[in-house]
Amino acid sequence: MKETYNFCVGNSPILISMPHVGIKIPDEIASNLTPEAMQMPDVDWHLPLLYDMAKYHEASVISSEYLRYVIDLNRSPDNASLYPGQDTTGLCPVDTFDTQPIYREGNQPNEIEIQNRIKKYWYPYHEKINSELHRILSIHGIAILWDAHSIASHVPRFFAGQLPDLNFGTADSLSCDVSLQKALAETMHNSIHAKRYSHIFNGRFKGGYITRHYGKPNMNIHAVQLEMSQCIYMQESHPYQYDSELAKGVKPLLDDLLETCLLWANRHKQNYSFPSNPI
Repeated sequence: MKETYNFCVGNSPILISMPHVGIKIPDEIASNLTPEAMQMPDVDWHLPLLYDMAKYHEASVISSEYLRYVIDLNRSPDNASLYPGQDTTGLCPVDTFDTQPIYREGNQPNEIEIQNRIKKYWYPYHEKINSELHRILSIHGIAILWDAHSIASHVPRFFAGQLPDLNFGTADSLSCDVSLQKALAETMHNSIHAKRYSHIFNGRFKGGYITRHYGKPNMNIHAVQLEMSQCIYMQESHPYQYDSELAKGVKPLLDDLLETCLLWANRHKQNYSFPSNPI
């Protein structure tokens, strides 16, 4: 069976996850989607290109193959809300961030279809995250999961006004050691590449399912989500083109942040003992 995700193994303590970069749509699902959905406005566009320095840090990288409208890999399989009381999209979303319908009338997936998608697309991605974190722990005694995302700079459905450029989420400091969050904050304060960008920790984006589920500092696994505003590296209107001139500004900062994670891991791994059942 062909994999439903892309994976490249590395040799460092970092695993980078990109659950929303996929653009494939199975034919039987594509035939039920609206023209608006087929333009794919909610993809985390161009992140593999933006994070191409990952290979120099020897990070493992996993990324989705399929569009988040097929299934959202950053949601719980029971579709529990990440932000109770606030508007959000679900495991198999039925409308876009701009509240446009994803499916033609009468073609939304039923429960049987949703369960089939969980089995076919959701579980393989998460089983790979799980096994890779276990492998990294067995080698390094510590693992950092960096969950990479991007979003339009203006999403009135969720936010008033313009988003900060970089939105860090650590589940209110529960998904990673507080000293890692502090180290990242210091990098944002001290790096010459960060001066032009606004940022926030644990604002509206506190981390999705992946960050919250896998981030277990007491078990040597530290998870951080970074949600970037797309206006800092690409054109936000269709066809969502990558802007290499804009990206030249933020790529060195991403490099600094990954380097910060590696330095932090090297300083702290001797403080932990390897758990017998890490995940």
